[in-house]
Amino acid sequence: MLRGLVIVMSVVVTAVLAGHRLIPAFGGFTAVMESLLPWLGLAVPFLLLVAAVARSRVAAAAAAVPGLVWAAMFGSTLLRKPPGGGGDLSAGTVNVGVRNSASGEAVRVVAEELDLLAAQELTPGGPAARQLNKMFKHRYTVSTVGLWSRYPISDTEPLDVGLGWPRALRAVVSTPAGDVTVYVMHLASARPGHTASRDDSLAHARRFVVADRSRRILLLGDLNTATTDRGMDGLIPPLADAQREAGDGFGFTWPASFPITRPDHILFKGMRATEARVAPATGSDHRAAVASFRL
Repeated sequence: MLRGLVIVMSVVVTAVLAGHRLIPAFGGFTAVMESLLPWLGLAVPFLLLVAAVARSRVAAAAAAVPGLVWAAMFGSTLLRKPPGGGGDLSAGTVNVGVRNSASGEAVRVVAEELDLLAAQELTPGGPAARQLNKMFKHRYTVSTVGLWSRYPISDTEPLDVGLGWPRALRAVVSTPAGDVTVYVMHLASARPGHTASRDDSLAHARRFVVADRSRRILLLGDLNTATTDRGMDGLIPPLADAQREAGDGFGFTWPASFPITRPDHILFKGMRATEARVAPATGSDHRAAVASFRL
C-alpha cells in the first residue's frame, strides 16, 4: 500500500511540476499554485522517507523522478553565482504596508545606499513619504505609489492598470550613464479563487511595457504574483527578472516573517543586472527587493 501511494503521489507531483502550464485556471487557484511552485520540492524528501519505510526500491526510484524534474526547473536558482562587479544604478522596491506606523524607519534602512526607491501602499504625507523626501532630491508620487531618485525625474505620467484609478506611474530618470524609463506598479490583489482583477491589471502592465520604445526600462513594484505564474508571460520577456539574472536563491519577499513567494519585482531591459537581493523592511508584511545595474 505504501509503495503504491508513493508511486501515485510521485506521478502527481511530477505532472504538476512539469505540466503546470497545462492545468486549467480553476477559478484562479492555479495561479496561486504556480506562485508557490518551488515549494512542491518539499514533497520529494517526504516521498523518499515513505519509500524507505516501505523498503521499496521501486517506490524510491519513483520518488526520485519529481526530484529530478524539480532540480531541472529550479536547481540553477540555488547554484547560480551572481555576476557581481560595479553598477551604475542601484534600485529597490518595497510595499511599506498601509498600516505600518514604522514605515519611515523601514524605507530609511532600505534606501540608504540606493539611487532609486519605489514604494507602494503609501499614505500621502505619511512616515514613509516624509522620510524619503529627506533622503532624495527628486520624487514623483501618484496616489499610493511613488518613486524617489537621486537623479532628475522628467516625463512623469500616472497610469491606470485596470483598477479604475491610478495605482502606477511612468517616469524618465536621467542618470549620469543615460536615461532610464521607470515604471512603478502596484497591481490588483489575488487570492485563491479571486484572481480576475490581478490578471486584468497584469494585462494592462504588459500593454504599457510592450508599447514602450525606450532603450532602457526598469519596472519596480508589487505585482501580486511570482515569475512562475503563467500570467507573467508577455512581461518576462521582453523584460528580464533581476533576481533570476543576478540574485542568490529565490528571493522570496512575502510574508516578511517567513517569505514563501515573491510578489515584489525588479524587471528590466537594456541594462545588465550585477546584483540582486532581499532586504528587511521593518514592520511591513513585505521584504524589499533590491538590485544593481550596469548601464
